[in-house]
Formats: sequence, structure tokens, C-alpha cells
Amino acid sequence: MDETPEPVEPANLRFLRLLVTGLTGIMIVGLVVVVALIVIRLNDDGPTMPDQITLPEGVSASALTIGEGWWAVVTDDNRILIYDQMTGALRQEIEIK
Repeated sequence: MDETPEPVEPANLRFLRLLVTGLTGIMIVGLVVVVALIVIRLNDDGPTMPDQITLPEGVSASALTIGEGWWAVVTDDNRILIYDQMTGALRQEIEIK
């Protein structure tokens, strides 16, 4: 009974196999992280209205933009309301046509 020895794998081939396996693992982890970040971002409620702002009666906000010293609120009745960031007072009202 003659046993034949198993072929010896060259060092370069072993290194290449380990490299491909490692990169595959890193890509899988990266993909899981990207998907998790997208899910977390899409579940976010977005910016909240500051307490200093009081919208007119019967109006709700569609979008909020924060600038230096002011807040701009886009309302569902096609207006942009600009509020002072320090006092919360209405500075300007722009009607969207």
C-alpha cells in the first residue's frame, strides 16, 4: 500500500487565497454597515420644530431650514416663514406662487 503525499501548495497561492477570503469578509461587513446606516437614516424623524416657533393656526410645516440667526419654515399652504433664531419672532413671510 503505497501512500502518495498530498501536493504542497505554493506559498504565493496560499497568500492569495487568504487575501481573497479576507477581502470577501471585509466586503460583507462593509455591506452590512452600509445597509444598517441607510435603514437608520430612513427611520429618522428628521429635524424637529424649535420650541420658540409658533406657527399660525391651521398651518403645518413641510420643511425646516436652519440658517445663521434664522429659521425658515415651508408650510403646507405654500408659504415660507422666516423666524428670528434668538427671539422666535416672525421676520418675513414669502408666498410661493
